[in-house]
Amino acid sequence: MLIDGHGRTVNYLRVSVTERCNFRCQYCMPEKPFSWVPKENLLSFEELFLFIKVAMDEGVTKIRITGGEPLLREDLDTFIRMIHDYNPDVDLALTTNAYLLPKVAQKLKDAGLKRLNISLDSLKPEVAQKIAQKDVLEQVLKGIDKALEVGLGVKINMVPLKGINDGEILDIIAYCREKNIKVRFIEYMENRHAVESLKGMHGREILAKVKEGHTIRTLGREGASPSFNYLLDESYEFGLIDPHKHDFCESCNRIRLTAEGMLIPCLYFDEALSIAKAVKAGNIEEASQVLATVLKDKPKENRWMDESVDSSQEISERAFYETGG
Repeated sequence: MLIDGHGRTVNYLRVSVTERCNFRCQYCMPEKPFSWVPKENLLSFEELFLFIKVAMDEGVTKIRITGGEPLLREDLDTFIRMIHDYNPDVDLALTTNAYLLPKVAQKLKDAGLKRLNISLDSLKPEVAQKIAQKDVLEQVLKGIDKALEVGLGVKINMVPLKGINDGEILDIIAYCREKNIKVRFIEYMENRHAVESLKGMHGREILAKVKEGHTIRTLGREGASPSFNYLLDESYEFGLIDPHKHDFCESCNRIRLTAEGMLIPCLYFDEALSIAKAVKAGNIEEASQVLATVLKDKPKENRWMDESVDSSQEISERAFYETGG
């Protein structure tokens, strides 16, 4: 069992397989050139798997594959199959923008993938294009339909932005409710790689917008999930991911591994240690020691929880496209 320095059980590993993305979303990487990290800098699937086996043996029961856009990594289904074959009971999920999903959803399902989180920030083609800086909506909706068709579990993530898509919150709920899939609204996470003028909606503002058309009842958090859940009209459950909320970090059970081998204890801290040298040499003991250090040093709260930190420092330096959010 993996325990961090504050007594929390860590059983969830998020693995970024690439920082590349085929979108240039305003809240993530709007000005990053369409380039990629040299292949020799990336851990191979075999090297990533060496560490993942250790993590699963030590108690990790949930693994999420992220990016960038993970579907840009060639032969991703092979990597998913490696994990699934080693431990068929692991909760194996993937976060994607769904643009490439129509062609690969069946392969991913056959390889052992169980669930998807899909970003859907607008149902209006022109708004989706403004956010992603690419004409994406038709293909994304096809990806969602294909995932449902092949039997993958689907959740939708939406980041409401003031003056851009904040008027579509009820529309997204209606879309997800009709398809019987859960939507989670995510507070915009301030970072220095996003468009500077962006203004996100606070959780209470999102809930106020929902209440304009529905009644809602508080359900609370489910286990260590970052989502705070609500029941809408006594019949449909949706979630709110609000990292500014005081209890957001209390039951954090996650660590993150990047494609270049950086093991990250907290999404909102820039501190990280590398396992790259160890796994490239096949030195699992050294990689395990790095993991133990990262767990020991995992912070109790993200910096947004520290009232002594001024607002200028609350903007993360972390490139979320490297860590998968």
